[in-house]
Amino acid sequence: MADFNWNDLRYFLAVARAGTLTTAAQRLRADHTTVSRRVTALEEALRVTLFERRPSGFTLTAQGERLKQTAESMESAAFLAQSVVADGDSSLSGAVRIGAPDGFGSCFLAPRVSGLCDRHPDLEIQLVATPRVFSLSKREADIAISLSCPQEGRLYARKLTDYRLGLYATVAYLDAHPPIGSREALAGHDFIGYIDDLIFAPELDYVEAIGQIAPRIKSSSLVAQREATLAGAGLCMLPAFIAGSEPTLVPVLADQVAITRSFWLIVHEDMRSLARIAVAADFIAEAVRREQGLFLPA
Repeated sequence: MADFNWNDLRYFLAVARAGTLTTAAQRLRADHTTVSRRVTALEEALRVTLFERRPSGFTLTAQGERLKQTAESMESAAFLAQSVVADGDSSLSGAVRIGAPDGFGSCFLAPRVSGLCDRHPDLEIQLVATPRVFSLSKREADIAISLSCPQEGRLYARKLTDYRLGLYATVAYLDAHPPIGSREALAGHDFIGYIDDLIFAPELDYVEAIGQIAPRIKSSSLVAQREATLAGAGLCMLPAFIAGSEPTLVPVLADQVAITRSFWLIVHEDMRSLARIAVAADFIAEAVRREQGLFLPA
């Protein structure tokens, strides 16, 4: 144990969460050979094999699983120590990674996040706006915006807002196609929607809300769906906070086709007390609260 280096646990946890040296190295901002060397040094110091090394990646052994629990407890204690002893200036510096669905991240948060940087110039904001679920336990993000409230795990969640979705199309598309006076009339129109097997959350399955339709154009990205709709490719279910900012889009059957979903802000309990995380989370909640009308228009 004399050769044991506590810092090697950071590399161990990164590999355990990422599953590959390359991804772990990217998250640590280190060279993958350094990560490999530090993990090997930890195994030699502890005299155990922590990972099964396969072409597809690294898998924890039984000893590795046990060490992961202890290492995560140590990590939590380190975060707590940082939040307790850090003063105001130093605690409001560093990186904050925000994981969000592409619609919310690209169309709402991205145009406003500079306000957070203006308030706290030493913060680095990393906005990951992609259609996926973010694992906070694997440190894929510091803050996650989700479509549902988590039911398990050491996570803190607060509801940001409900938001409304409706059916939209361009004026040009509607002028060039048969009129839509009822749900039954939708059957003769082109639709844009999600790729079925790439829907990352059940809340995004809108087909039943519309009726028996078969989208002609599909994308895993809501932003891409918006762009196809703007190009006149068909009708699409879009959030009001996105469609409302596009003057060429008009609602279709607004009194018959409408659904409501929710956005939740989620932070891991270990990270919640860190000032930079708390400040970023409060900024997001404040921005949503200030522009509530975008999400639930009258």
